[in-house]
Amino acid sequence: MKIKMRLKGRLRTYLRFTIYLGALLCAIDVAAFFLNKTAAIMLIGFTIIYFAVTLILYFVNKPLIMNELVSFATEYGQIQKRLLRELELPYALLDEEGRVMWTNKAFENTVHQPKGYNKSITTLFPTITLDRLPDGDTIEETECELEYENRDYTAKFRKISLKEMADHSNIIDAKGYDGYLIACFLFDETALHIALQEVDDQSLCVGMIYLDNYDEAMESVEEVRQSLLVAVLDRKVNKYVASVDGICKKLEKDKFLVILRKKAAIQLQEEKFELLDEIKHVSIGNEMAVTASIGLGIDGLSYAQDYEFARNAIDLALGRGGDQAVIKTPSGVTYYGGKSQQVEKNTRVKARVKAHALREIISAKESVLIMGHSRPDADSFGSTVGIYCMARELQRKAYIVLEGMNNDVQALVDCFKAIPGNDDVIINHQQAIDMAGSNTALVVVDVNKPSITECPELIHLAKTVVVLDHHRAGSEVIENATLSYVEPFASSVCEMISEILQYVQDNVKIRGEEADCMYAGIMVDTNNFLSKTGVRTFEAAAFLRRCGADVTRVRKMFRSAAEEYKAKADAVSQAEIYRNSYAISVCTSEDIPYPPVVGAQAANELLNIMGIRASFVLTEYQGKIYVSARSIDEVNVQLIMERMGGGGHMNIAACQLEGVSLIVAIGEVKRTIDAMIDSGEL
Repeated sequence: MKIKMRLKGRLRTYLRFTIYLGALLCAIDVAAFFLNKTAAIMLIGFTIIYFAVTLILYFVNKPLIMNELVSFATEYGQIQKRLLRELELPYALLDEEGRVMWTNKAFENTVHQPKGYNKSITTLFPTITLDRLPDGDTIEETECELEYENRDYTAKFRKISLKEMADHSNIIDAKGYDGYLIACFLFDETALHIALQEVDDQSLCVGMIYLDNYDEAMESVEEVRQSLLVAVLDRKVNKYVASVDGICKKLEKDKFLVILRKKAAIQLQEEKFELLDEIKHVSIGNEMAVTASIGLGIDGLSYAQDYEFARNAIDLALGRGGDQAVIKTPSGVTYYGGKSQQVEKNTRVKARVKAHALREIISAKESVLIMGHSRPDADSFGSTVGIYCMARELQRKAYIVLEGMNNDVQALVDCFKAIPGNDDVIINHQQAIDMAGSNTALVVVDVNKPSITECPELIHLAKTVVVLDHHRAGSEVIENATLSYVEPFASSVCEMISEILQYVQDNVKIRGEEADCMYAGIMVDTNNFLSKTGVRTFEAAAFLRRCGADVTRVRKMFRSAAEEYKAKADAVSQAEIYRNSYAISVCTSEDIPYPPVVGAQAANELLNIMGIRASFVLTEYQGKIYVSARSIDEVNVQLIMERMGGGGHMNIAACQLEGVSLIVAIGEVKRTIDAMIDSGEL
């Protein structure tokens, strides 16, 4: 496009000033005629000569001045161009389409391209797409981060309007042109990123190491060797921390405080916390292997917050059964280990302490609300009945929150309601919300995830919350609990509450039907006393039998309908044996009120097949895929289900999948198993 150029502004006024002055002389000549004609004629002659000389000088000097201006602008532009060419900051000019028009030496040296590279910027940096460049309408500046030849850059782009540049010029006038160019700057931030990474690597990380079963291990070794076992354990822990330049301080006989750099913590994380296995292999004549739990707090805003993260992490590790490491950061929680079954505690000291604390809490309130998890099972409902009995013994009003239930607990609910005076004990969600207040205690049983409780709103409304559970804790927990009693080694919450009831007060009275409900909870969660049973499990069952629990009556409550029995048998018969060790099957949901329960029963049956390490039964119900996972002792199915968004116990776990078909869900189970086998977690 040809651009028409002419002078404007002050320079044009300066050059035309003599012409304007001549016009003023003409006006003076006219006035002089009225005063003196002779003087006026002389002034006219002078004016004519003045105009002649002025016009000659104007038309002769104007081209010279224009040439000088162009020459000066050219030299000035050359100086600017030279400065830009030699500028140490990589700089380039792009057209509207992102094509490189001009580059300086630093840019050419950076991208290793010669002068005159006339291609799109995308060919040099694939990260820079056209949508990241300024457009011609609203976006004036943009920037993006990119990596080129192992160096980090920040690319900034700025729109240069040619029309605006011409409008602000005092010399050149360019009309009818509204295009623009794009200036590209590359800022090398590699050194900055390295420095920031180094600062981050050197930041403080607080950790805690607990020996889970210290007392039990000491009791299993001869007294003369106990000091040697302590020395070996201490040396293992101190040597492990010292290997990464950490500081380890023993707080108690089985507790250590650890200070590390974040870089060291990441190293331990990459090595999958080898201390967990090293501790278990310590053998100084002890019959019981020692296990350890590790909690790390990283990336807190202060040292105090890192310490708080570490405390939360170690609590999670212990709540999940120990023998694992937990890392807590502001963004989430990560778990490592947790493959071994937690050993049952022989002492009941903790149960007695928790019983006294619970008695004090209930005695201080006027009423008690009790709830389990949504879609309660026998253990959930049986444990609510146990807490109800406790509150009644303490002469406090108690209510069980229950709105929806499965058919398999309907018999238990009917049995409980048949007791005289229990008609109004079971209430719905709205009634519970209306009762919640400062003089009401909320007891949550058989669940520690607030999102899957019977009525999650109650947790926020109640001022006093008690949690009793036997599931391994996850990242989502009830945080405002006044009292929390979580024992993953317990077979069921009914077992835990049976122990607590014996310490609340002497000669506690439980009706036979109520004892049936609690006995049923233990029986279901232990698969008829076949899994997760210990001495305390049978002691709890014996206590309930003394209270009037009838085994025959309980067994009749759990007889299956013919359709459910056929569906379970069909799931077992069609099971696929994956990788010679894992049974995977599907439970049909036709004519079954709540098929996930039948799927869980089928998963238990599949464990009776020789060579099966774990079983998975999938059931489609109300738009979701329910996965029930079971194992005996070789595989931690909780870790598998946690990978898929669920959780549970080491031997009993489950998850729910939404928006997928059964075929896709089966594939997801297989992919998870493959990934964990490849990584050594199974």
